[in-house]
Amino acid sequence: MAEREWFDKDYYKVLGLTSSATDKEITRAYRKFAKQYHPDTHPGSEEKFKEISGAYDVLGDDVKRKEYDEVRRLGPAASGLGGPGAGGFNFQTGDFSDLGDVFGGLFGGSRRPRAQRGADLETALHLGFRDAVMGVTTTVSLPSNEACHTCRGTGGAPGSEFVTCERCHGRGVINDDQGPFAMSSVCPICQGRGGRFASPCPTCHGTGREPSSRRVNVRLPAGVIDAQRIRLKGKGNLGTHGGPAGDLFVDVHVTSDTRFERRGRHVTTTVKVPLTQAMLGTTIEVPTLDEPVTLKIPAGTQPGTTMRVKGRGVPASGKHAAGDLLVSVSVSVPKKLTKQQRGLVEQLASALKEGDE
Repeated sequence: MAEREWFDKDYYKVLGLTSSATDKEITRAYRKFAKQYHPDTHPGSEEKFKEISGAYDVLGDDVKRKEYDEVRRLGPAASGLGGPGAGGFNFQTGDFSDLGDVFGGLFGGSRRPRAQRGADLETALHLGFRDAVMGVTTTVSLPSNEACHTCRGTGGAPGSEFVTCERCHGRGVINDDQGPFAMSSVCPICQGRGGRFASPCPTCHGTGREPSSRRVNVRLPAGVIDAQRIRLKGKGNLGTHGGPAGDLFVDVHVTSDTRFERRGRHVTTTVKVPLTQAMLGTTIEVPTLDEPVTLKIPAGTQPGTTMRVKGRGVPASGKHAAGDLLVSVSVSVPKKLTKQQRGLVEQLASALKEGDE
């Protein structure tokens, strides 16, 4: 998450709230604005909807909200307090637990591994038009890290001796005397471990981790739109020392269809009807995203007439009713006529003219 962006964006203001808002008030405000600006019912409001969703992604998560509040309170100067591995505010975990290193150095306290929230992940998912309308459950492949199979996560070569760090003498931190204060920070040599293996693992080069991949099930509701971002809570990287997992953000990309289009929760299509059938009336078969349906074309149907097939658009979900299939009638006019056909049309035109008199 980009902390710099948080300095400039007031997510509480986006949702019409103050920083003292309760969790219920935040959820209630999000649902209100999401309904008001949802692109399905208000075309053209995609950017506003994304802004509202982005605000709720942060304020609707207890850990992220705490981090956001601290960043906003401290302002850009917060970066001077240090990041992961240094005493001060930790943007990745959203707490001041790193200050334990500072006061541990001052008062002889001990360093304890702190719980850290796992990193958020992003991935892109390309969907066909039908899957986006009807909803789909699929899987995505995500990069991951797992314990090295050679050293089993220790970082040392099999049989290698673990030796005490020569810089911090096994403490994992080093002191920096600044007048009356003794500031502490993580040892840059052993990264806080207090030592190192004499021979690093040849597979992971001492990191204890090796790259892998994992597959995550993603259930997308009916009616997702192109460029929509879906948040899957707890599907990101795993936390450390008992910390919660991060979130997974899925950016949806929907391919266009040669026959169908979207209009909010309705699906639209166009059918061609011969001129004579439009004049006399007929029954035609119309394709849908499921099985075809039979549609009656009344006599005298005009070009551009839109007919509605109930319930054949986006399926019902939550508070949303099912959309419809909107069928636009295109009347086909012959480009060329035989002499006999022309004569018959002229007779029809004359008869129609007499009927109008």
